[in-house]
Amino acid sequence: MSVSLVATTASGAMAQSGAGMVEWPYVGADQANTRSSPADRVTLANVDQLELAWTWRPEERAREEFGTVPGSFTSTPIMIDDTVYVSTNYNRVAALDAGTGAVRWVFDPRAYEDGMPALGGGFRHRGVTAWRDGDDLRIFVASRFRLFSVDAETGEVVDSFGEAGVVDLSRDLIWSIDRSHFEFNAAPVVYKDLIIVGSAVGDRVIYRRTPPGDVRAYDARAGALVWSFHTIPQEGEFGSQTWENEAWRYTGATNVWAGMTVDEANELVFLPVGNPTNSYYGGQRLGDNLFAESLVALDANTGERAWHFQIVHHGLWDYDLPTQPMLMPIMVDGRSIDAVAQLTKQGLAFVFDRLTGEPVWPIEEREVPQSDVPGELASATQPFPTRPPALLPTTGMTLDDAFDLTPELQSAARDAMGQFRIGPLYTPPSLEGSLVRPGGGGAVNWGGGAYDADTGLLYAKVSNQAAVMTLGKFDPATTTNPFADATEPDYVGYDTAPGGRPTFEGSLPLNKPPYAYLVAVDLNSGEIAWRVPFGRGSDRLRTHAGLTGVDLPERLGTPGAPGAIVTDGGLVFAGGGEDALYAFDKRTGREVWSGPLTERSTATPMTYQTSAGRQFVLIATGSGSNQELVAFATPE
Repeated sequence: MSVSLVATTASGAMAQSGAGMVEWPYVGADQANTRSSPADRVTLANVDQLELAWTWRPEERAREEFGTVPGSFTSTPIMIDDTVYVSTNYNRVAALDAGTGAVRWVFDPRAYEDGMPALGGGFRHRGVTAWRDGDDLRIFVASRFRLFSVDAETGEVVDSFGEAGVVDLSRDLIWSIDRSHFEFNAAPVVYKDLIIVGSAVGDRVIYRRTPPGDVRAYDARAGALVWSFHTIPQEGEFGSQTWENEAWRYTGATNVWAGMTVDEANELVFLPVGNPTNSYYGGQRLGDNLFAESLVALDANTGERAWHFQIVHHGLWDYDLPTQPMLMPIMVDGRSIDAVAQLTKQGLAFVFDRLTGEPVWPIEEREVPQSDVPGELASATQPFPTRPPALLPTTGMTLDDAFDLTPELQSAARDAMGQFRIGPLYTPPSLEGSLVRPGGGGAVNWGGGAYDADTGLLYAKVSNQAAVMTLGKFDPATTTNPFADATEPDYVGYDTAPGGRPTFEGSLPLNKPPYAYLVAVDLNSGEIAWRVPFGRGSDRLRTHAGLTGVDLPERLGTPGAPGAIVTDGGLVFAGGGEDALYAFDKRTGREVWSGPLTERSTATPMTYQTSAGRQFVLIATGSGSNQELVAFATPE
């Protein structure tokens, strides 16, 4: 008989085991994905004593024989029984001593032998999943198109799972696929004796019948398929009528790449579904396109749909749902609600009763700008929550949002904006280029948020970046996209500004700072509790000739996908793309500490207390061959 890894309370807090041990047994801290820890040895009073405790380097490198290069180290480790389990860019799994960082074993799925992934950003991975079968602990890692079961004690595959420890996840889909275009970067989730997986399909993979986004559950012991849910509903299934001209027959992706969230008590699994092919043009898939860009609740036993809410109709902006939903109890107008909160790339927070799918606060369908691209038919409206407010102070782009650190530069920024189509949130991609905010990288991305039951606050690291979305006719003779094809004329497009960020005067962003925030949302009132700039910001911006002699803000803001965590010690920790790990007072947003990093932070941190009672905060940093897992702790 299997047992849960940890006991959870209504707040998602983890039970302690051993003499002072506080584990972090899931990438999101707990099944509710709160990224919250009861660890309390590091507090507001002693956080300034945090020091480097140990580091571990994956020692990954370019492999010329396979044509592979490791990307950014984006993994959030887990910790169970004084052992840290962390995945690397090349999908290897290392077991480390939680107190010293010493290596116990390394499992290598040899993912690099399949060449470079089709995903933008190349090789990266964000974590593993643990499951207990009686006294045996298993580590599950989804690598490329395979799911491995690994013995946590030895680092060897469990032969009884699948075929010699492996399940081929390129099988059992609604159509056959090119498995080199199908992969994973998020950890699977566990529900009782089931391992539930989504998938990742690169935005540049554009052709008919790209890999579909079926979500599947497998028996954790034997590896047999138990159920499958079609995120692209097939003939006769609920939602298929929202794909006009039977576009469900050939439209792919619509996958769950960000990871899922399990509500074991209510036997539900929540799916943040991504966008369909292609990300910026929908002329071949007219209609609302369920279940794309929807939050979907399934019966975790059977895979049957319990409820859904579509957050983007007929997506054209790469606004796929980027992060695992979060579960929490909230109190609204004297009423206790078991809630699920979904953060979005748009910088919006949607909050629902997780049993019924009813919005906690009204959600309005508002008119949005329409497309003038031939063949396109954008949705006339999009959903906007009336509470909480947007996490960014403003979204979309107007001339008032232009860079403003000097009057001269503000004028130049406004002139540069004139070459683009600008407008409010959901201004569609265009042939001349649309200046939009947020871009496809999102205000919130895979780093997600953290929820603290003590304060009722949800914390999110938010990026404030614009992007240019330009469409053009697809021409197989001239395209630079090696993963695109079309059987008939089509439009394709991407964030087309160099580096994905539109600039003027050489390297200045078109929109004004700060370029990142740490935001706290009170989920009992639906209001923003506080919002503070996050990160020092770009040195290139600070040294720009046009800003010579200008008194610049101390925090210009550092955009980036990684998120934050919160602890019972009163602290919020985040790296968020900076070359430092920061700590903030969770009640006020006051920055109270920062620890320097050799490389930029590239992942959401985690924390734990060992059986000896010492609390550590870990964060992955760097990319390519310069990667490092860094552990901070107070002195012993």
